[in-house]
Amino acid sequence: MDFATTRPADRYINRELSLLEFNRRVLAQAADPSVPVLERLRFLCISSTNLDEFFEVRVASFKQLFEIDAPAQGPDEITPGELLAEIRKQSLVLVRRQYELLNDEIFPSLADSNIYFPRREDWTREQKLWLRQFFHNEIVPVLTPLTLDPSRPFPRTLNKSLNFIVRLNGEDAFGRQRHRAIVQAPRSLPRVIRLPEQFDEIGASNFVFLSSIIHEHVDELFPGMSVDGSYQFRATRNSNLYVDDEEVQDLVRSLEGQLAASRYGAAVRLEISDDCPEDLCDFLLDHFSLEREDLYTVDGPVNLNRLAAVCDMAGRPDLCFAPFAPGLPTALKSGEDIFSILQKKNVLLHHPYQSFAPVVDFIATAAADPKVLAIKQTLYRTGFDSPIVDHLVKAARAGKEVTVVVELMARFDEAANISLANRLQEAGAHVVYGLVGFKAHAKMSMVVRREQDNIRRYVHLGTGNYHPGTARLYTDYGYFSSSRKLGEDVHKVFLQLTSLTDAGNLNRILTAPFALFDAMKSRIEREIEHAEAGRDARIIVKVNALIEPQIIDALYRASAAGVKIDLIVRGMCALRPGIEGLSENISVRSIVGRFLEHSRVYYFLNGGNEEFLCSSADWMDRNFFHRTEVCFPIRQRPLKDRLKADLELFLADNCQAWKLLPDGRYEKILPGDEPAISAQSGFLQELAATSQQA
Repeated sequence: MDFATTRPADRYINRELSLLEFNRRVLAQAADPSVPVLERLRFLCISSTNLDEFFEVRVASFKQLFEIDAPAQGPDEITPGELLAEIRKQSLVLVRRQYELLNDEIFPSLADSNIYFPRREDWTREQKLWLRQFFHNEIVPVLTPLTLDPSRPFPRTLNKSLNFIVRLNGEDAFGRQRHRAIVQAPRSLPRVIRLPEQFDEIGASNFVFLSSIIHEHVDELFPGMSVDGSYQFRATRNSNLYVDDEEVQDLVRSLEGQLAASRYGAAVRLEISDDCPEDLCDFLLDHFSLEREDLYTVDGPVNLNRLAAVCDMAGRPDLCFAPFAPGLPTALKSGEDIFSILQKKNVLLHHPYQSFAPVVDFIATAAADPKVLAIKQTLYRTGFDSPIVDHLVKAARAGKEVTVVVELMARFDEAANISLANRLQEAGAHVVYGLVGFKAHAKMSMVVRREQDNIRRYVHLGTGNYHPGTARLYTDYGYFSSSRKLGEDVHKVFLQLTSLTDAGNLNRILTAPFALFDAMKSRIEREIEHAEAGRDARIIVKVNALIEPQIIDALYRASAAGVKIDLIVRGMCALRPGIEGLSENISVRSIVGRFLEHSRVYYFLNGGNEEFLCSSADWMDRNFFHRTEVCFPIRQRPLKDRLKADLELFLADNCQAWKLLPDGRYEKILPGDEPAISAQSGFLQELAATSQQA
């Protein structure tokens, strides 16, 4: 294939369809009988949450583009209308598969393990009595059923909230004929209720959906009228936040207003139970200004992700992944304080196999150490109850200079970040917000310490967030160092984030949006030069997404020159691998397993002088040009060897790896006659062996 004459659609996979393919791989985990059944349920819930966010953000954006008749978007040149039609087609398949798995595989498997979800017709007399009492004591006091008429129009419904449309027959207390009503389930109510143990056989658990309880007793909400049907529904709304960087005067106040408004954004999808009559479906579609192609009928609860609560409520660790205790590098087991250790050597952590506790301890030790003068930190996602924020607050109250760069626009974490920013400011910390239009996505912290009349900087750089919770679920690398040159670089980057001045020439670090893109392109070109000179040339990249077209084109040129390229891309990938004359030397695989692969690692053979880089950045337009990112080298031979071994293990995985085909579909890689190799299992086995030796 001639690169110069290929059509854009032949060179690039659409990013939205690639994202749906990733969700299909997540859903495949829910279908895998080798996965513990409660974990299968959890994967099902994750796929539902992913699809919700996809509609809230991506579909919402393309619906707006379609309404203004916008031209084709992206390098693949698919029009918004064509893309929405294909999204509809693929989403229908995904949704149907979700409910098939729930009803035909997961519920029966749970029942085999004595976890039951009895239907209303199967409730025993004792269960019915208890549930009726629960309905009147716990549910009725917070319900507000609304009969519809001209003076009582359709109520505002929150994004993704559980609601019921009720068909009525009869006269109300004022002698007027009524036909429809709406019942909204407040978010304060649990969506899944566990029945008391007195109704369980020994070793069994019974769960009932809130929707089933309301369905069973909905007629009691409308005395004097007959209820001819009740049907659950849920509207997904546009959750994009729109902040004009030319007009906004106060980012926090503007964002708070946007958050409130986003709960009632324009509807983009309507989910409703599959037994709902056509006229009621049309009524709801008309109310939400949606078309038939925006309707998704479901055979079960309209919000699958609320089932995730069952994984903990069941109290059945035997039906979950086996727990493990994260390890520590040998250097951190000596009992010395973190600063003494880092004066002698750098430390690389691989989460979750190695503990995130040293990262928290790094800030905690700095907060309590009288020799520490200042702490600087970036925060993108931390959660509401962050121990790192607690220690930063203590440091600020102790009189240390604490500077925190908080990204308020971290999608779906905006409210948590506003809250923690307020806490830090109240404690006396200097809080700086990410620049509008350039999200502060870099993961770095720096401690400034006085030692023997000298100032020394200690830094931590990571590929993932400062969030202890996700550090148990996401795979990431964290790097500690007291290198003078690295410390100077981090200092300059923090100055840039706070003062918006030029960071100047940096010793080690590459940053976006200033140098990272050009640095990656130049390294790809360097491998091309090696290949054309007859030397071995190789690139290995592990990222969450690869969609930047100029980088993809550079990789195509490298493939044509004979560079061997292995890409480990968890989610979206717009590059088409394995096409003769275009990308025959490129392979793309995705690892989907127990942990979310989140680390970003770039490897270049570089004529034998191997270069390893870790980064907060994926290879996407937004990371290169619209975010502040850091990319840092791993230079010590033992740490480079470890990263190389990790990458090779990912490339050898034949249990949890999927191969990207030229047409954009993914094919599961199977062991066949070869020994079964799972990278994530291999890391856990290594951890277990290390623990036994200790």
